[in-house]
Amino acid sequence: MLALAPLNVDILPDDCAVLKGLLVKLHAQYGAAIEAMHQQILKLRHAQFGASSERLSTQTDLFAEILVLPLPPVVKQKISYERQRKGRPALPKDLPRQRIEYHLDDQQMAEFDSVKPIGEEVSETLQYTPARLVVLEHARIKYACTKDGQSTVRTAYAQPSPLPKCNADASLLAQILTATFADHVPLNRQSMIFGRHGFPVPRSTLDDWKLGSAELLEVLRAPLIAHTLSAPRLHSDDTTVQLRDASKDTTHTSRLWAYLGAGQRQDDQGQWVEHPPSVVFEFTRTRQGIHPQRFLKDYRGYLQIDAYSGYDALLKSGDIVAVGCMAHTRRHFFEVARKDPNPQGLAAQALAWIAKLYEIESHIKEHPPDKKLLTRQTQSRPVLDQFHTWLVGHAPGIPARSELGQAFGYALRQWETLVRYTEDGILMPDNNLIESAIRPVAVGRRSWLFLGGERGGHVAATMYSLIGTCRLNGVEPYAWLCDVLKRLPNHPVTKLAELLPFNWKRQSINRT
Repeated sequence: MLALAPLNVDILPDDCAVLKGLLVKLHAQYGAAIEAMHQQILKLRHAQFGASSERLSTQTDLFAEILVLPLPPVVKQKISYERQRKGRPALPKDLPRQRIEYHLDDQQMAEFDSVKPIGEEVSETLQYTPARLVVLEHARIKYACTKDGQSTVRTAYAQPSPLPKCNADASLLAQILTATFADHVPLNRQSMIFGRHGFPVPRSTLDDWKLGSAELLEVLRAPLIAHTLSAPRLHSDDTTVQLRDASKDTTHTSRLWAYLGAGQRQDDQGQWVEHPPSVVFEFTRTRQGIHPQRFLKDYRGYLQIDAYSGYDALLKSGDIVAVGCMAHTRRHFFEVARKDPNPQGLAAQALAWIAKLYEIESHIKEHPPDKKLLTRQTQSRPVLDQFHTWLVGHAPGIPARSELGQAFGYALRQWETLVRYTEDGILMPDNNLIESAIRPVAVGRRSWLFLGGERGGHVAATMYSLIGTCRLNGVEPYAWLCDVLKRLPNHPVTKLAELLPFNWKRQSINRT
């Protein structure tokens, strides 16, 4: 730790007025920097020890204003007094059921002259059947075949495993992929689980099966990318993953980029039709802007992003229109309001403006895009105009380097993209959809810690794309993987799009 040099009081002036002037000069020179460092320390402490929820602990009354500026709106919170249900939760109706009947035994019936059933009382319990491993013997029958006096031997065709020279069935490969990329279970734990079921398979073997089956599924990336880039709107963001360098026995930060396509468009009859949502991940070693520029070089339309400068080159042509993220703006103000002892501070007032915008969105979330557009133009746009006036009025009195000044600066710099969602009903006010799609990566890396190499990075990108698309379309990933892995080796290359989760029609699945 660096030690400060001792202060020599003999060199300080004795004149009180000169001392005051020196203090004023030092405050002007270092005050903002000290405050910025103080805010950074508070932010780091909260990131390490604080709660992650973006909720303030106090209700605020936001009426006090010094400047003659628009007052922040008072957002009415709907309080529900719905009585909580007590007792056991209802069991899902779509689960398979097995009926067990209970009758009076012979001794009980012998107590009466006549016994006749008149009804029944039914109660339900949920039974759990543990996973089990079964060895399937694939017997390919040989036939002695004769034609035109010539004999030959013909053996029935069978492909026991999707992978060559592999004794893992499609159902087992699907389980390994689902456990790794949907349930975030590391391979060493999976190895222990299989060992308890009587099959002590090494982790290295599981890794080979995982990589091989995921690379078999990579043929679905091309139709998935084409579908994603044809969406009415596109969301994009990236997240970090640690990549292991085996030659140096170190790790460095690499990236998984996510591109999510969604939205609605009108058909020939003028009806609004939902574009099936999909997400594509791409693995790269760096965060250079050339990566999204390459991936999106042929895309035309709306792109919802954060303020990362790597997207700037894409926006210069005008073919891609940037849409900002109100959630990012809110997050900056929330970090200040959370630490501000004044419940009527400027950060809390900014949150009230944003809460009003989301209150409007909560009433129209089920409306078609044309009705959303009308409501945003008549209700959201006036609130945004007042919010902008409020931001411009208060910004000059806030130190630019302070955390509050950075929040104001972000909102004003991004204002053109932040209000763009009011220009088209297919757009959203924030990029939360892509952040939700990226969250499984953040959860998973807490378990598997790092990627074993670039091959693993590309496999992770493929599997997070396919399982993420399953999740967006309400498709159970194990069932989809089990069926597709069986069909893929013999499926026509020209019809791969049929196997994508939103087009998938299930065939028979054996989960034994």
